[in-house]
Amino acid sequence: MSHLGMAVDRTWTPLADRSTPLMVLDDQALSSNITFMADWARAHGVLLAPHGKTTMAPKLWRRQLDAGAWAITVANAHQLQVALDHGIEPVVVGNTLLDAPALRSAQGHEVLSWVDSVAGVQVMDQALSADGPAWDVLVELGWPGARTGARTIAEAMTVAREIAASPRLRLRGVGGYEGALAHDRSPESLAVVRAYLRAMRALLTELLDAGLLAEAQPVITAGGSLYPDLVADELGELAAQGVAVVVRSGSYITHDDGVYALNSPFADRLVSAMHVWARVLSRPEPTLALLDAGRRDVSFDSGFPMPQFASPSLGGPGREIVGAEVFALNDQHAFVRLDAADPLAVGEYVRLGLSHPCTVFDKWRTIPLLRDGVVVDEIETCF
Repeated sequence: MSHLGMAVDRTWTPLADRSTPLMVLDDQALSSNITFMADWARAHGVLLAPHGKTTMAPKLWRRQLDAGAWAITVANAHQLQVALDHGIEPVVVGNTLLDAPALRSAQGHEVLSWVDSVAGVQVMDQALSADGPAWDVLVELGWPGARTGARTIAEAMTVAREIAASPRLRLRGVGGYEGALAHDRSPESLAVVRAYLRAMRALLTELLDAGLLAEAQPVITAGGSLYPDLVADELGELAAQGVAVVVRSGSYITHDDGVYALNSPFADRLVSAMHVWARVLSRPEPTLALLDAGRRDVSFDSGFPMPQFASPSLGGPGREIVGAEVFALNDQHAFVRLDAADPLAVGEYVRLGLSHPCTVFDKWRTIPLLRDGVVVDEIETCF
């Protein structure tokens, strides 16, 4: 059944009969990535709550949960509702949720969200039903100049006391996002991320010492897709003290050929599972080719797509493209600079490697899932 309760046609069009541009997912690569990350989390004593906004595909969320993930993370009211509509619980909202209808409709479900200010606590307190169960929250610790979050431990403690005084909220621990502080694995970046994680740990210790946490398992959560290893290093031993240490990495499910291939600590174990196929529409100059995929089809916020293979058939075997690069994108065209001697011809298909899964999936509503080049499923997204 689809998420609307309607029957889904299981007669899938063969890949060769489809039009370009076309995003595809590789089933074997997905399975390998999901299994690796689940095994890594278990081995390090942390819980995994992968960020669902990466794919917004409940069918893929279920695979992650079936492999051992503790929860799915979302970022806003719409994503939370999609998760609950598909029976996904627990859900971590890795953000401050102040939307009154969303709070009331989800009250009573197993949801954990963040708050970083006294004003935010007051908005939540007014929005939630007095007759419903208390809503679980984490106080969010930020960093000067970064994204959301109380800027100091002292400010976070003030927020925590406001939460503890509310009959409609339950303080469960600390949340944060270190990915806003750094974007690579240089020594300077790793040092600032470690300093932030240690501050999160110090805040949790103060909350415990002050007796402000609810009578439930304490939670501390960080860990995007670039620094989960540092979260395990800096926070992992809290698990032995009964704390739920939750890592929220999401992009591992598909990995990529760009930012995560360069910077993920697991780049040697993960496999890129997402690609877009495009067709050569024009070769108007000796060193220029135009493809039929553009900004509406591929990511470009963390690097342009990368030509990898050329084939006379869609998804078929072909030759590696060497030295070609996408240097510009229009809405529906990719500009490829290549050697004048390259035989890439009008009508050929090009497989593009991509960077940053979160800004690829949002451009597609259904994505063929391939196993050994054969379509075995259609993955629906819910953006």
